[in-house]
Amino acid sequence: MVDHHDSENFSLLRFNALWEANYRHDSLLVFSTGRSPTLYKELRKEKPMLTPDITIMSVGTEITYGHSMVPDEGWVDVLNQKWDKNIVIEEASKFSELTPQAESEQRPHKVSFYIQKDKAQAVTKALSESMERRGLDVKIIYSGGIDLDILPQGAGKGQALAYLHKKFKSIGKLPTNTLVCGDSGNDAELFSIPDVFGVMVSNAQEELLQWHAENAKDNSKIIHASERCAAGIIQAISHFNLGPSTSLRDVKDFLNSNLEPESIGHEIVKFYLFYEKWRARRSRGILLGSLENSLYSLNSIRKHYGDSRGKQYRVWVDRVLPTKIGSDSWLVKFEKWELSGEERLCSWTTAILSSKDSNGGNELAWIAFDSEPDPKTIPHLSFSPYSGLLRISAFAAAIFAVPPVLIPPPSASSPSGLDCCSPATPLSASSPVSHSSRMAACALLL
Repeated sequence: MVDHHDSENFSLLRFNALWEANYRHDSLLVFSTGRSPTLYKELRKEKPMLTPDITIMSVGTEITYGHSMVPDEGWVDVLNQKWDKNIVIEEASKFSELTPQAESEQRPHKVSFYIQKDKAQAVTKALSESMERRGLDVKIIYSGGIDLDILPQGAGKGQALAYLHKKFKSIGKLPTNTLVCGDSGNDAELFSIPDVFGVMVSNAQEELLQWHAENAKDNSKIIHASERCAAGIIQAISHFNLGPSTSLRDVKDFLNSNLEPESIGHEIVKFYLFYEKWRARRSRGILLGSLENSLYSLNSIRKHYGDSRGKQYRVWVDRVLPTKIGSDSWLVKFEKWELSGEERLCSWTTAILSSKDSNGGNELAWIAFDSEPDPKTIPHLSFSPYSGLLRISAFAAAIFAVPPVLIPPPSASSPSGLDCCSPATPLSASSPVSHSSRMAACALLL
């Protein structure tokens, strides 16, 4: 999922835009990682990652739900069977070839070591036999050419996913399709779950490719992508025809694009990509509506055109949650993230959008907008000069019969005036699709 060789995180941002625009409203995003909660949270601070609906950590030994990461206690009960961490540590200490990993990586149902590749096979066999003699039923997973994890037999990324499938099925919520992706040996179990689609990204490690050659080379539901990490997931969505596979970040001209929006999320993502391009001076203008005090409002916004040019400036949205509050109106809450150089800022954002028929189609008008910075994201900043920037514009052209305007960049002839503004076509979107569970993506953070 995360490409550590992509310094600009472009493939991850492409996936973010695709997911929030087309899948967040009716699908489940599941991150499954070998990392402990400590390392996973550190990674989220470093990379522009979305908030998953479900997080599977510590090589499938911990399952949590939502932004608050509420643990699944039922999964804990499953893993406690024939497991004793103290005995595992005692037996493993008899093997000098094993070097314990950091304390943060030692979890209630996972004991982790480093071991040289040429010694892994023999030690794994002997260690398994010693655990069996002590009455334990364990699983030993070797991956990455160095990592050795000891888990309960019922644990693992694949078993965790199977447990979730069973849980959803029991309440009649089993997803129509599940796509899993992976790049290392500890991901192999994911591809063994019945009826899942799978993608091994182009940078998959040797042990996963070997597993595939020995166990699943004739399985047409598993592909080896030509793209790395998150880009490989997008490639798989297209290959298996699981749904929309064009990220809005890949669309150069939104206004003249034939890409049909499917949801409120599509509108939100599209607007903030305009916003990013405008702030970075990669776009000639941005669509806004106006209310009273429009002259002052538009002038205030225009001075920020290109103020992030030359910086690594990116904007993405997370957790887009629309709630219908009327026959044609939605209250939308989401997190807006901005990356400017080394600084990251999260703003809690609320918008009200309304739909109306226009020229044979549906248009979405922004009725109200509010965005407040979250000081926790950048402790040394108490206010972002642009977090509330767009609040002064009401985006209410359709409701108040005020034509929206295309705000061009300031020019030498008109550095602050509005004489160069011209009417523009309002953003449009179709009504949101129904909240049927279409696809659950199990993305591996490696």
